[in-house]
Amino acid sequence: MQHYTVSEAAELLGVSTDTARRWADAGRFPATRQGSKRLIPGPNLAAFCVQLANENADETESTTSARNAMPGIVTRVVLGDVTAQVEIQAGPHRVVSLLTREAVEELGLEPGVSATARVKSTSVHIDIG
Repeated sequence: MQHYTVSEAAELLGVSTDTARRWADAGRFPATRQGSKRLIPGPNLAAFCVQLANENADETESTTSARNAMPGIVTRVVLGDVTAQVEIQAGPHRVVSLLTREAVEELGLEPGVSATARVKSTSVHIDIG
């Protein structure tokens, strides 16, 4: 299972490191200490990303279009026999892509893994890390 530091979580959430640290301290998402670092389990961060996006859905008004590369975190993977559906929470944007099952397995995509959705025309390409 992938873990994230507070600063990595902040980047994925689109907030400052201080804000992410305060949220962790307030228990909004679980963080454990490993030495001097606080680590957040990927699945917990993925769930918090979805929760935060839902909380802000009515408040968020997009003033610019989404960029071609949207870094985020995988929140859901649905595997079929041949194809798979992957959902990524990229800041306030939920990106859903259909890929081959083989590609999802090769990339190791699962909830909690950081990924970047790259959009070109009508295609979405997923990069890990």
